[in-house]
Amino acid sequence: MTKRYTEEQFVKILKEVEATGKPAEACRKYGVGDATIYNWRKRYGGLELSDLRKRKTLEEENRRLKKIVADKELDLDALKALLEKYDSAR
Repeated sequence: MTKRYTEEQFVKILKEVEATGKPAEACRKYGVGDATIYNWRKRYGGLELSDLRKRKTLEEENRRLKKIVADKELDLDALKALLEKYDSAR
């Protein structure tokens, strides 16, 4: 599945649907299905562009922090294995 629209465009399309009250018209205009419009509404409904940007920033920071935690867990596991090896050698 390829993405033809960005999240900012999703929000703009949803604003247009809210203003006109005609999702079928937007579906024809943008070449998407009814289900797509409703999925976008469920996910992005009520968001402003600034909220969307803030959300993207927070998601990126969360992704980065999860990577740091995973790296630390790997380091801890390696150290535990080394300690077990050292203790069993004694």
